[in-house]
Amino acid sequence: MKKRLERVHSPELGRGVSLWSYGHWGHPLLVFPSAAGFAHEWEAQGMVEALAPFLDAGKLKLYCPESNVAEAWTRKESDPAWRIQRHLAYERFLLDTLVPKIRADCHAPQHPIALAGASLGASYAANFALRNPETFRWALCLSGRYAMTHFTDGFSNLDVYLNNPLAYVPNLAGEALERVRRHTHLVLVCGQGPYEEGCIEETQALAALCAAQQIPHERDIWGHDSAHDWSWWKRQAWYHLAKRFGAPA
Repeated sequence: MKKRLERVHSPELGRGVSLWSYGHWGHPLLVFPSAAGFAHEWEAQGMVEALAPFLDAGKLKLYCPESNVAEAWTRKESDPAWRIQRHLAYERFLLDTLVPKIRADCHAPQHPIALAGASLGASYAANFALRNPETFRWALCLSGRYAMTHFTDGFSNLDVYLNNPLAYVPNLAGEALERVRRHTHLVLVCGQGPYEEGCIEETQALAALCAAQQIPHERDIWGHDSAHDWSWWKRQAWYHLAKRFGAPA
């Protein structure tokens, strides 16, 4: 399998960002790490190996950047008003630096990009797809949290609100709502087993809001044996990627 590690300079974040890429051809799938934030997480956890048939068959190219999740969401001793600005800086890096780089690598200047993530990575995937539907046409969200004030100890301002799907999705209207309806699709997956507390409730809540707003989505709730764990996320990712891009031969 073709794989590559790069350091991508981010003027938006003021530092280099690690980016692992895997595969030689296929639809670009941009993956967000969990709360660990590491670019190598999907490989370290066996997800890249599990999805190798998709990569070897040229169905997918996988792009795994590090995130600044500790700076933005999990380091609660920092001022939440400052932390949300760091999240917005990451979004600017994503749109202004990383997306053009991925499209150039795929030799497709306008190609839509799919998103995926597990746990906090799922929160990123859902939020960025909803906020940028023309760029990110499909998002696979595994065991996510979608009420982001959980990470700000209840603090909210306009920037937090606009990155808090359970807050802003009910109020989408007009052209903003039509953009989401026309261009993107969320796949909201969660188990009902160990350590899914909070995730299952918020997955159900976001799916219900998408249904009420007629936002294209799929709600896929797995059984009581399905845990908040990589062994289950591998199975869920395989199932939904095969549905979307076709099972590798």
